[in-house]
This record gives sequence, structure tokens and C-alpha cells, in this order.
Amino acid sequence: MIELLGKNLTELQAVITEAKFPRFRAKQIMDYIYKRYVFDFADMQQLPGELRAWLGANCAISVPKIVTEKTTPDGQTKKLLLELADGNRVETVLMKQQYGNSVCVSSQVGCAMGCVFCASTTDGLYRNLETHEIVAQVLLFGALLKERIHSIVVMGAGEPLQNYTNTINALRLLHEKEAFDIGYRRMTLSTCGVVENIYLLADEGIPITLALSLHAPNDKIRREIMPIGAHYNLADVLAAVKTYYEKTDRRVTFEYILIDGINSSIENAHELGALVKSFPNCNVNLIPVNGNEHIKLFKPSRRQTEAFRNIVASYGVSVTVRKEMGDAIQAACGQLKIQQANKESE
Repeated sequence: MIELLGKNLTELQAVITEAKFPRFRAKQIMDYIYKRYVFDFADMQQLPGELRAWLGANCAISVPKIVTEKTTPDGQTKKLLLELADGNRVETVLMKQQYGNSVCVSSQVGCAMGCVFCASTTDGLYRNLETHEIVAQVLLFGALLKERIHSIVVMGAGEPLQNYTNTINALRLLHEKEAFDIGYRRMTLSTCGVVENIYLLADEGIPITLALSLHAPNDKIRREIMPIGAHYNLADVLAAVKTYYEKTDRRVTFEYILIDGINSSIENAHELGALVKSFPNCNVNLIPVNGNEHIKLFKPSRRQTEAFRNIVASYGVSVTVRKEMGDAIQAACGQLKIQQANKESE
């Protein structure tokens, strides 16, 4: 079967014309999928019967099954646990922001990074997501809300730069006007720091925002909480990030999870400010760790967090503290998947 979900207009036109149908039908099919959220070929009534029959016999639109859907009491955050065709499960989150709907997508089933603060890495990496499986996460939220999706953050389970080709293909498709027509400047990709692929991304010509999962002001702490630190030292990672900024002229975000007693001291704040102050127009996003029964880590007090923020800001750096939107529904990466697995095993 030919998977149509995840194909861009040019690819879909090739499928349609090879089957001896008019080229313009491809655009109609994309309109049904991405604008009207119609996934059954039989319901695509503007297509001739012969084409619908051929599509039904030869093609597929593989939309994952929604296993669990949770919404916060204020309605601002919605999380889906999705089951893929092979039975693997991934999570995706929708956040209603002032500027519109933002979807956080996963790029892998599980994760190989082993970061101590992240539940999605608990069982390691199963496999990369295909392009259509990444796109489907956005598609399902569009179908549920019947509202425009304004922005994408690739910050769910997995390291997107380890699944480089499929992730970039998905972002390119989400950008196409025939699909979601989301501007590249409304896309953010978060990476732990896969140095060689940061350089590749800088040459792609797509001006997305790069967010580096920094989480430590020095190599010693970073190696303790992020195993990737043993493969890429901070100097090399930051050199790659600086190249990305210089080639794209896009503001860089540094994500920093605050963990009490590990990376949140006054000394750490000064180290962090000194480390990133040379990046023009950068932003440091402080994230109090989302501890739970699976991750025995704790966030610093609000007073400690504010003191840390003020010190970093004193180096002339823009600093924000992330608003915690999804605690009530286990919206941090991997939490809902673990919770559901535990429930099914009881």
C-alpha cells in the first residue's frame, strides 16, 4: 500500500499521474486530508468513483488510534497518547497560547539520550518515527479542534536530530500551503546537541528556531545528567549552535531544567550567564523540573528560581521561567505513556 499521509504535493502528484489520473487530483486529496480532515477515500466525494476505488485498493492514510486523551481543567492543554500501526505508542501535546494553538510533537518512539530528568527515555529507544507519523500528531489535533494550528515545537519524546531526514521532511510538509501552511519561524526544534546534525540543519535553508537542551553550565554536571555530554563537550556544541545562528539569523533558545541541589546554585547561575552572554539576542528558558514517581528529582523553591533568573539576567541575557501548563495531565514527555502502561498491567 502507498502511504499518502506525509507526502508533499509533488510526491502525491507523482503517485496520481503514475496511476494515469489527472495531476490536479493530488491537490484535491491534500485538501481533503489537511483542510477537511477526511481520511476515508470513500468520503472524498469530489473525486470520481474510479479514482476513489483505486485509492482504496492501493493507498492508505494511516492515522494513529487515540488511546488516551486528557485535558487540563482550564482547557489550555490537551495531551494524546497515540497507538501507531505497529502497536508502539507516542505522545503529543497541544497548548493553547495567546498567539494560537501550538502542538508539541514526538520524533521517536522512546529515546536513547538517557537524560535523568526525562520519563520518555526510561525504556530506551524503540525506533524512529516515519514522516507521516510525525505529521499525524498535528493532523489529529486539527481534526479534534477544527481550528488552525499556528506553531510546532519538536520537543516531545526522542532526539529529532537522530531522526534527521524524517523530522525535516515533516517540517517541510507542515510548512506547505497545501498542508498546514505553518511558517518556518513558527517552528522550534529542540536538540540535546547532536553536533554534526546542527551543522546540517544550518545549511537546510529553513529558518526554524533552534532550542538547545543545555541543562548544565559546565561539562561535569552535563555529563552527570545527560549522557550525551560524554560524546559532545559544551565547547563543540556551542560552536555548532553559534554557526546555526550566524547562518540563519534566528534567535537561539537555551533550555535549562532547574534541579534542586544539582544545577540550580548561585554559582551555577553565574556560570550559565557567563556561558551564554556572547550569543546575540538569545533566550534562556528556565524549566523547573517536573518530578514524579518515576523521576526522583525536585524543583528549587520559587525564591531560589527567581534568584537564579535574576543572576543570569544580570549578564545581559533574556531569561524566562516556563509556565507549567500540563502538570495536571502528566504532560511532560513520557509520563502519560508510563501511566497508561501501568494501568493496563494492573
